[in-house]
Amino acid sequence: MEKMYQGGRLKGFLFSSKTEPKPEFCSDRMAISSRRFFSSWLPANARRKPSTTRTARSSVPCKKNARLSNAELAEQIGMSTTACWNRTRQLELDGYIDGYVALVNQRMLGYADIVILEVTLDRHEDDALARFGAELAALPEVLEAYLVSGEYDYWIKVAVDGTAGYERFLREKLYRISSIRHSRSMFALRCMKDVPSIQV
Repeated sequence: MEKMYQGGRLKGFLFSSKTEPKPEFCSDRMAISSRRFFSSWLPANARRKPSTTRTARSSVPCKKNARLSNAELAEQIGMSTTACWNRTRQLELDGYIDGYVALVNQRMLGYADIVILEVTLDRHEDDALARFGAELAALPEVLEAYLVSGEYDYWIKVAVDGTAGYERFLREKLYRISSIRHSRSMFALRCMKDVPSIQV
């Protein structure tokens, strides 16, 4: 016996005892397509384990090509455009899709090199960490930055224009941030893998 979902997050859907979404307005054929669409975005182990279903939804087809129109995505999945739009919208509302971006070629912008920086601070109070993190995040050359465990406090990925560009970045920007005690850097020689999100 079917009943309305009580959480209030998927309004307009009916859930069976197997928790498979079936739009009220859909025919049986469309409902089958909806179930195929729902399960096609899940790894095999997530389909077998209902408890892992929600977190596995991040494996969406459009992450390989964010310029796909809703009609194109629906055709690839094999379902109606309305049901496809509803499913994508729900993934956005649930937080599994953070956004859609254009990946800019940094070489074309004059930042052909990647440097990995490891930084240690001379102070580790909360205010010092927060201040350093905020100033670091404001630098446009910084692509990624993490507070980490181990010998160094921060792991930082920076885009620069060769050794001269890196020297300018250190002298004019990074070393003007207070509380840096020590740093170590490595130039990347070759990129082996670079993806914008986890591949599920």
